[in-house]
Amino acid sequence: MRRLKILTWHTHGSYLYYLSQVPHDFYVLSKPGRPPGYGGRAGHFPWGDNVHDLPVEAAHAQEFDCILFQDDHQWEEDQFVFLTAAQRALPRIYLEHDPPRAHPTDTPHPVDDPGVLLVHVTPFNELMWDNRRTPTRVIEHGVLVPESVRYLGALERGLVVSNHLARRGRRMGPDLFLQARSQLPLDLVGMAAEELGGLGEVQHAQLPAFAARYRFLFSPIRYSSLGLAVIEAMMVGMPVVALATAEMATVIDDGANGFIDTRVERLFDCMRDLLRSPSLARDLGQAARRRAQERFSIERFSADWDAAFRHVTGTAARGSTA
Repeated sequence: MRRLKILTWHTHGSYLYYLSQVPHDFYVLSKPGRPPGYGGRAGHFPWGDNVHDLPVEAAHAQEFDCILFQDDHQWEEDQFVFLTAAQRALPRIYLEHDPPRAHPTDTPHPVDDPGVLLVHVTPFNELMWDNRRTPTRVIEHGVLVPESVRYLGALERGLVVSNHLARRGRRMGPDLFLQARSQLPLDLVGMAAEELGGLGEVQHAQLPAFAARYRFLFSPIRYSSLGLAVIEAMMVGMPVVALATAEMATVIDDGANGFIDTRVERLFDCMRDLLRSPSLARDLGQAARRRAQERFSIERFSADWDAAFRHVTGTAARGSTA
């Protein structure tokens, strides 16, 4: 089947890297200085030859098969500034990374177009958005971690992985992280982690091996999409402790492959149990790895995205049900 040429943006670097495992060519918009959202091939990811840096001023002269939007300003502004009318008439997908912010159930999605495919990254997100006239599809995350990396858990500490945690408000749980750290040995890594006394950023390629040394991963997020860091940790066999909210409630089985609850003090007790018992942590982590392999493999993710691209472009593979 012919490889497709897809225009998109560098909205979330980790997600873009996993998306680039789909066997098509991705043209990623860039601006001088690589400001947020226009990073092109920038960053420390091992981009393949199918990821092409495309300056915004050159976009109008390029031929594409599909436009993949990932943020509101791209939909509302960029397409009218950087693309021609013919390009704006191409098959279009809007990838929605988050649940609604303004109201959890009554927020209309900014895309209201029966000619666009709206892709949600979790079933919870699809459920909560008012998708209006736009057809939807769920493509759950898929991750890729080095085969050589496996859970060790020898470090009697927990780990939190979150970018800019100090700046993102109660939704992401910085207060819960600080509360937990006042009682338990916890480290924070991610962009600007130093603002909360964290260790700083760990590059994506090194993060699985770095995290695998810790006894458990703690996710203090109250309300957001399922984080890639959680899935990556599970994929290496690391137990996760998290709030039983949003999609997390369908991923972690409490006491079987990790711990989830809405009672914060109980979660703190669960973390203490994991610190005391390496064997408990190892057993839960092995179950977490099985769940991640079953649900979040890069092969399934790649196949789902290939089916979506071929569906909107009318190039579905022979025998496909897309």
